[in-house]
Amino acid sequence: MDLIDRIADGSGEFLLFALTPPRLSSAGDRAQEIADATIARLRPLELDGLVLYDIADEAARNPAERPFPFMPTLDPAAFLADNLTGWRGPVVIYRAVNKYSRPELQAWLADQDPSRVMAVLVGAASSHTRPVTSLPEAQALSREVNPRLFLGGVAIPERHTLRDDEHLRLLTKQDAGSRFFVTQVVYDVNAARNLVSDYHYACAARGTAAAPIVFTFSVCGSMRTLEFLRWLGIDVPRWIENDLRHATDTLEASYELALATATDLIAFCRNLGIPFGINVESVSIRRVEIEMAVRLAEQLEALLRRRAE
Repeated sequence: MDLIDRIADGSGEFLLFALTPPRLSSAGDRAQEIADATIARLRPLELDGLVLYDIADEAARNPAERPFPFMPTLDPAAFLADNLTGWRGPVVIYRAVNKYSRPELQAWLADQDPSRVMAVLVGAASSHTRPVTSLPEAQALSREVNPRLFLGGVAIPERHTLRDDEHLRLLTKQDAGSRFFVTQVVYDVNAARNLVSDYHYACAARGTAAAPIVFTFSVCGSMRTLEFLRWLGIDVPRWIENDLRHATDTLEASYELALATATDLIAFCRNLGIPFGINVESVSIRRVEIEMAVRLAEQLEALLRRRAE
C-alpha cells in the first residue's frame, strides 16, 4: 500500500529517511553528485518515503551562540525536481512558512502533486518572531489552492513535558488539516510516551481517529552535535549525555541508544494501537555518520518488516 494511502486510512507502520539539501554553494554538478550518492546508499532500503527539510536560520529560537554556523541550503523542492530524479517514491517536503510571502507559498502549494508529495508546514521558531506568513495562514492557503495535498505538522515531546498541552496542539493542527505529525529527534523516550498517551486518550474522548505520529531518530557523532541539538530545543536526558560523553565510540553509542529508543516506542505504539511511522534523519556531511544513519534505517526496517510478516 502506498504511503499516502496508509496515512489516509491510519494503518501506520512506515519508514522514512530524512535529508537536508546540499549547501547553496553546492549548486550544479556538486549537488547532482550528492543526490546520486544519496540514492545509491538508499536504494537497498525498502523505504516508504523521503523527507526533505527546509532549513531556516532559527536564530530567534535561542539567544545563545549557535554551535554550528548557519549555512543556507538549496530549496528542498528544487533539489527534488532538479537532482533527486532517481527517486520515484513519495516525498514529504518541509516548508518553513515564515520564510515565504503569501504569493510564493500559494504558488508552491498549488504546484505540488498530491499523489506523490506531502508537506509539513512549520511555523516561526519563536512566538516573538513576526512571520512573513503565519502557520494558520499557510494551512488555510493549502486548503484553498490544493485541498488534496496531505499536510503534516510538527510534534514536540519536549514542549509537552514543559506545558502538558502538546497533545491539544496536535488536535488543533488536525482540525486545521494536518493528517500526520513528525517529531523532532527523540532522545527522551518518556516525553514521547507521555505525548502519545495523552494524544491517544484525547482522541478517544473526542471520538476522533488519531493521525499517525512519525518519530524521528538520528545518530550523534560528537558532543558538539549534541550541544547543537540542545540549542534547537531537543531535550537530551543527562544519563544519555553521560553515556555519550564517556563512550569509547560516541557514534556507535548513539546508534545503540537510538535503536533502543525506537524499539521501545514501536512496542508502545503497537500496544496502544496508535498509527505511527519511523523517520531516520541524516543531516551530517560526514560519511561515517551518513553510513551509520543508513545502518540504523536498515535495523528499523527489519523490525517493522518482522511485524508485517
